[in-house]
Amino acid sequence: MVFNRYVEVGRVVLVNYGPDAGKLAVIVDIVDHARALVDGPTTGVTRQVLSFKRLALTDIVVKVPRTAGTVATKKALEAQDLAGQWAKSSWSKKLAAREARQNLSDFDRFKLMVSRKQKRVIIGKEFAKLRKAALKANKL
Repeated sequence: MVFNRYVEVGRVVLVNYGPDAGKLAVIVDIVDHARALVDGPTTGVTRQVLSFKRLALTDIVVKVPRTAGTVATKKALEAQDLAGQWAKSSWSKKLAAREARQNLSDFDRFKLMVSRKQKRVIIGKEFAKLRKAALKANKL
């Protein structure tokens, strides 16, 4: 597997720490080897310099010129449908599933446990039938 998530202008990043945690932004300029200027006009991330330690690089790259303004960045994000691309990614789906599980109430967790038990019983019965048939076939 080849590494292809390079730090570059236009790379979409997920902020993983701080007040903007969980929001998407775009690298607009690279300050030095440890920091980048990011902007996320459609996701609520203000234009600011963030450390790479607080960013997670995604596979999505948006065509924006270096040091593009907020208005130009917003137009580029809307033109390339950043929200749609992110929603289709498995990373986004995994984060949504994790959040949905965290927001379950006690009763929802109980219902989930009961449904898992029912599923386990059904699978166990079918497995027992198949196993019995296989053992019977080997005896003959």
